[in-house]
Amino acid sequence: MSKLSSFAVFAAAWSLSAAAAGADATAGYPNKPIRFIVPFVAGAGTDITARTVAQKLSESLPAQIVVDNRPGAAGNIGAELAAKSAPDGYTIVLVSATHSVNPSLHKHLAYDLVRDFQPISQVTAQPYCLTIHPSVPAKSVKELIALIAARPSYYTYGSSGTGGLSHLAGTLFGAMANVQWIHVPYKGGAAAINDLLGGQIHALFATIIGTRQHVNAGRLRWLAVSSAQRSSGAPDVPTIAEAGLPGYAISGWYGVLAPAKTPAAIVELLHQHIAAGVRSPDVAQRFAADGSEPVGSSPAEFAAHIKAEIAKNAMLVKAAGMRQD
Repeated sequence: MSKLSSFAVFAAAWSLSAAAAGADATAGYPNKPIRFIVPFVAGAGTDITARTVAQKLSESLPAQIVVDNRPGAAGNIGAELAAKSAPDGYTIVLVSATHSVNPSLHKHLAYDLVRDFQPISQVTAQPYCLTIHPSVPAKSVKELIALIAARPSYYTYGSSGTGGLSHLAGTLFGAMANVQWIHVPYKGGAAAINDLLGGQIHALFATIIGTRQHVNAGRLRWLAVSSAQRSSGAPDVPTIAEAGLPGYAISGWYGVLAPAKTPAAIVELLHQHIAAGVRSPDVAQRFAADGSEPVGSSPAEFAAHIKAEIAKNAMLVKAAGMRQD
């Protein structure tokens, strides 16, 4: 009994000590501006999303959130800067699905997406629309698959660049449908959309916001969305999975990380504020206009998502025959 009593006293003391440590980590936090690194150029989707999150976060903490654009090397320059920053809660970074592809493409990254970061929350998910030129005589995913199967290596799909998620979406589509079509990489999504409009390519996994006006005008046609569930930005468009390829799912995403070893109490505090912000009606409505879905996942959920994405994208990179730099 005396041993049990001693253990109970020890457990209670440890619990109080842990609670006090957590309280100490957030005491007075934040008392200076928080730097929010965006590893892409101003005006890009990551930048717009980061500034939306920053505005909401500054309202609820309250604290000044300073967005710091550090573009270059497919997002690796900004990510490396964040990974090497002090783990004190005053540096966070917005990463995209691209960062889960980079480990498979770049052999000598100066950071490890899992080891060097503490996930805070996935902010959004962005499905792609399988978009075709009206000259392609397909009104459904099944019809498109039949066309490609009948003429192997004739039909083309564009992407925003080799190794990008729109490229991997086409790779996954071809592999699951067991058809061969040709990948045509561009320097950015806008250039790919322009060539799709001109009929230089047959198809493109494109964003909703980038193609909606052209679809409404009849210049392009959506066949399906790439996500596991239908998009609130295009609720009448079926998923690729329900339209002919069961199990197909690939989406872009943005999420917030902190440097590894950032105190857990600060991570949880940031998570609570960020998750509440992205789920707020005004922000959710803003994201929906861009074809994005608010997420607001927990740190543990986001960590599991990142690991799963790295593993899946590694298989797609291998299937696409891409090599590490």
